[in-house]
Amino acid sequence: MRERCSVGVVCALLALLAALLAGCQNSSDGTSDGESRLSNEVAPTRPSGYGAVFLSVDECSSFGKTSFTEVPCTSERAAARVVARFDGTVGDGPLCPGTTDFVLHISEQSPSSDEDGDGAVPRGYACMRNLTPPHPGDPGGGGGPRTIVGDCVYSSGDGQVRETTCDGEGGKKPEYEVTKAVTSRAKCPVSTALYVQLRGEKPVGCARPV
Repeated sequence: MRERCSVGVVCALLALLAALLAGCQNSSDGTSDGESRLSNEVAPTRPSGYGAVFLSVDECSSFGKTSFTEVPCTSERAAARVVARFDGTVGDGPLCPGTTDFVLHISEQSPSSDEDGDGAVPRGYACMRNLTPPHPGDPGGGGGPRTIVGDCVYSSGDGQVRETTCDGEGGKKPEYEVTKAVTSRAKCPVSTALYVQLRGEKPVGCARPV
């Protein structure tokens, strides 16, 4: 009688254990409820736009005394928008668009927002356009990283020229205006008085006195 009782208890325990194990199985993928809940927890993702990529195209920055910070373009602090973004250095990389107002040089660093969440941003540069005027990168605007058709220049000595505003309000009176960009000097108009070094596919600027 005692032996039958022991066998019965063991059988009952085995049956109970089998039931518990069967109840914990997920009928769809064979994982337990605990494992299923864990796999359904999605890791936080970075939002699209602001913060997804550090100073990516169409994102905005604020102006600072010593640094620039990425901010939402709807923020009151937003001052300029990224119109192009490249890795590497300006000297080795592609040209910024002609009407770029200024260039932000991005050194290798570890900001709070970066491309892939690893805490590092590769060296590169962002071509920026002010959200509101003035736009020094516009033709005749007197600034920007590139000299383009419509810009005015003055002689700064030693055969060098610098940009100034065509309206004469840039502190320096304009002496020449770039009227055409060509691939070689021979293609400039006969009225050309000065050749200005440009960059890009048409590296020669044909300028006339103003």
